[in-house]
Amino acid sequence: MTANDAPAIPVPDHPTILAALRLAARAPSVHNTQPWRWILDGTRLHLHTDADRLLTSTDPLGRQLVISCGTMLHHVRTVFADRGWHTDTVRIPNPQRPDHLATIEFRPWPDPPEGVHPRALAIDQRRTDRLPLDEPEGFADILPRIRMLSSPHEVELDVLDESARPRLAAASSQTGALRGNDLLYQTELEWWAGHPDTAEGVPPSALVSDAEFARVGVGRVFPSAPHSTRRAQLEDRARLVVLSTGGDSVTRWLHTGEALSAVLLECTAAGLATCALTHITELPTGRRLLTGLIPRPATPQVVIRVGTAPEDSEMIPPTPRRPLTDILTVLNNH
Repeated sequence: MTANDAPAIPVPDHPTILAALRLAARAPSVHNTQPWRWILDGTRLHLHTDADRLLTSTDPLGRQLVISCGTMLHHVRTVFADRGWHTDTVRIPNPQRPDHLATIEFRPWPDPPEGVHPRALAIDQRRTDRLPLDEPEGFADILPRIRMLSSPHEVELDVLDESARPRLAAASSQTGALRGNDLLYQTELEWWAGHPDTAEGVPPSALVSDAEFARVGVGRVFPSAPHSTRRAQLEDRARLVVLSTGGDSVTRWLHTGEALSAVLLECTAAGLATCALTHITELPTGRRLLTGLIPRPATPQVVIRVGTAPEDSEMIPPTPRRPLTDILTVLNNH
């Protein structure tokens, strides 16, 4: 058999790849920086970090940057699975190039697991909800599913006891106070948050007022939205979920992002509202507190608020996304 007779490597057609990446780019990221770059080399997709989007004060080690890229990786794999493609994924294919996070090869997958389709549909519906939430309806039913979805990524999922809420709110407040005196952090935050009509960052519509934030208590202190009292009668009753790993490394951060994506999409598919929080794990004091609240020695990475948004509440508008031409490079191999 000559090289010309070799069977072609199966790969989705170009419109399918573009559509999948465009949808998967709805993945959440720290400050909505969207810090990912994709390269299509003809038969494989390569995921890289975008170093220009590193938050040097907020995230000097790039932990949240890599977690963000992990959410995008899982979103991509979910969309391709829903469209009948298995994604064989090698993570950190070159240890000498930790910015190269993953390489994906494709093969047909006519019968993906039944949970894939609702999670793919949830990508467009998911929002980060920073407002007060009711208790999550049906949480006891969804909890085993989100634990199971985290497990293949070697990420442990724990639900904090209600007694932990005031301690976490205090840690959140302490982190906000420490960061309030950090000029570089504040400059970075103001660069990425509160500006309308941009393709990145956290727009005013996704921010909360001081009064609204006071009824939640656990969250990053962003620039305040204009005075508002949405869900005015509601004190936050969201459950607090912690994702933790067996240590800190680029691979573990990437897996954390993948597990985070799976949890957010599964919760969204079940009609629940979510808000992922990474500010408490930015500083050693917050990490130590969380380590003491989970039942095993582990490294806490992300806290997720999971709740139910009141039925009469306004739909939170989608946050903006960069055009596909900014995040995808197609190599011409001919």
